[in-house]
Amino acid sequence: MLCLNLRSTDPFFNLALEEILLKNRKEEFLILGINDPAVVIGKHQVPHREVNTRFVKEKNIPVIRRISGGGTVFHDPGNLNFSFIIQSEAGKQVDFRKYTLPVISFLSTLGVEAKLEGKNDLKIDGFKISGNAEHIHGNRVLHHGTLLFDTSLDLLRNSLRKNTGNYTSKAVESNPSPVINLKEKLNFIQEMTQFRSMMLSWFLNNRHDAEIYTLEKKESAEAESLAESKYKTWEWNYAYGPEYHFNNRFKISGIPHSCNIFVKDGIIWECTIEGSDQLTAVAKNLIGIRHMPADLLQVFRENGVALNDDEVYGLF
Repeated sequence: MLCLNLRSTDPFFNLALEEILLKNRKEEFLILGINDPAVVIGKHQVPHREVNTRFVKEKNIPVIRRISGGGTVFHDPGNLNFSFIIQSEAGKQVDFRKYTLPVISFLSTLGVEAKLEGKNDLKIDGFKISGNAEHIHGNRVLHHGTLLFDTSLDLLRNSLRKNTGNYTSKAVESNPSPVINLKEKLNFIQEMTQFRSMMLSWFLNNRHDAEIYTLEKKESAEAESLAESKYKTWEWNYAYGPEYHFNNRFKISGIPHSCNIFVKDGIIWECTIEGSDQLTAVAKNLIGIRHMPADLLQVFRENGVALNDDEVYGLF
């Protein structure tokens, strides 16, 4: 197993690199990485339903879709990401217990008794410390997960949408759980870099085939290219998701309004707004545009509707 200790903190690059190593190499990998703040959604999720769209926009936190399924997770410098890329036998590829077991064993050496609960969460004392997801490509499996070590729990909670009832979709929903940082249990470890080094050392010492791997320039260039062409695009992060209906009641200039919006491929296909003649008339002009705050604001302003930045989020 080739052990890659990622130096990049760019979540776009790091997610792209996983895909490159999964699809273009035959070796098995362990990847440990730390990302700048980002909300990472599952392949089959609706971003606006999972994410507090207004908050992440104001905090400039990107929303990025990954190639694996499962729910939404939050990345920041206090979260350690681990990924296994493994050759696998057909029919035995999806196995969350298998791939989380070495992580559980590592944590046990630190005095933390973690358990796999539900399908894909690692918990201690009922609190979630890790979300996991998998993606199959031929005879290879990508299993990746998070480890909350010293994550900003305020940023995490505020970045994720608490009430998803306004959205109707067949998309995969996240399963929110109370969370805890490992640092509360590991007060003898001061820094994330120390925690990562300890985890890397454990794998090097406990797997006979483990060795340090240095990224090749070609792989870095391919990952940078894929990050630009896929992981940084609206088409992948927003338009790829399943279709959905959005219904809401909100106020504009103190006047109660309601909306009914149908979105497919990230584009508004149907839209009605009730509450004032002006917005009712403008609603038809929203059909055919992207369901994104800036796009809606532009249409409203072009039609003489003085909607402010706060009010537009009633449509998300």
